Amino acid sequence: MSTRPSKRQRTKNVDEPKKHSEIWRPDGNVVLQAEDTQFRVHWSVLALHSSVFSDMQDLPQPADQPTVEGCPVVNLPDEAGDVEILLTVLYSPMFLCKKSLPLSVIGALLRLGRKYDFKDFFDSAVGRLVYEFPSTLELLDKLEFDYTLIDWYEGMIFDVIALAQDNKIMTVLPCAYINAIEYYSTEQLFNGVENQNGTQSRLPLSDSSKCVAAHIKLLNQQFQPGYTFGWVVDWKFARCTDSAKCRELRASVPSMLANNRRRPRLALTLRWDPWKWTDANERLKFCKVCSRHLEASFKAGREKMWEELPGFFDLAPWAELKND
Repeated sequence: MSTRPSKRQRTKNVDEPKKHSEIWRPDGNVVLQAEDTQFRVHWSVLALHSSVFSDMQDLPQPADQPTVEGCPVVNLPDEAGDVEILLTVLYSPMFLCKKSLPLSVIGALLRLGRKYDFKDFFDSAVGRLVYEFPSTLELLDKLEFDYTLIDWYEGMIFDVIALAQDNKIMTVLPCAYINAIEYYSTEQLFNGVENQNGTQSRLPLSDSSKCVAAHIKLLNQQFQPGYTFGWVVDWKFARCTDSAKCRELRASVPSMLANNRRRPRLALTLRWDPWKWTDANERLKFCKVCSRHLEASFKAGREKMWEELPGFFDLAPWAELKND
């Protein structure tokens, strides 16, 4: 999660808030104030999308309620940046049609969408997270390698994990965790990474330890009988047409995985078919009979590994993971 600065020190007296330079509708009839920023908007627009603001609009206003330019002032205990994002989306519906959005926008829509019942905005934000971090292998296999609905930055996966935990979007966590241990080094998992804007993204120590422990377990588990590469050590197939060659190829698989770029990775276990991996495709030239058997074994083992994936991170089974 991004390291938050210490609580902001106000540079102005609370009685001297500033008007937002853009979200100040001259015909608006309510002023929302978050921190030291005021936004002039319309009750009707808020109430159209939010049951909370709809109910709030119907409450009788106290006689001594402060006003600005004749509009009642509603103080919100939220960050001004989040409110700015919410109102920008509210008054610019095409904003959500952008293919990719910053994670800060998604976070604001999750927090305020839940709090004030902007259901459509909340659902849209959840939809982007569950698309990029799916809960089924079928959906995972349809993904492009790069993120398409969330703007990438160096610490994005760390911040997604924190955002999902804070907002109880539990189904994205197994895939987010596996992406973290595939992408980041052990040092980065523990120490975090610095982003281009100078902020730092990092995991709590409990999550860092969980990821490192799960990585070791997964690397070992993939070679157990019935899992993705279990056939390397538990070969029970008797119809091979070139036993010497195929036996030698099976023996080379562990070192091939171990030498996969920066460190032993799990991409071959869950994300890609190893026979479509360029280097592996050149090296894994099994006989045709063994190839068919191995592809079937890999597919079944991959499904088994995915089904058990949440447990490696001390999460409930897929069927019990919910988005609150």
